[in-house]
Amino acid sequence: MHAMCNSEGRALDYFVTAGQVSDYIGTRALLDGLPKVECLIGDRHYVAN
Repeated sequence: MHAMCNSEGRALDYFVTAGQVSDYIGTRALLDGLPKVECLIGDRHYVAN
């Protein structure tokens, strides 16, 4: 799951991909909807057992 959040951590948009799909696919899907911003912070989070 890829999410775009505001500075308060509230989701503005999200995109779900299959588990083995590149992060670039989800990022590219969300960038078109990115509002005009002064600063952009990116983070990758992985969960594994």
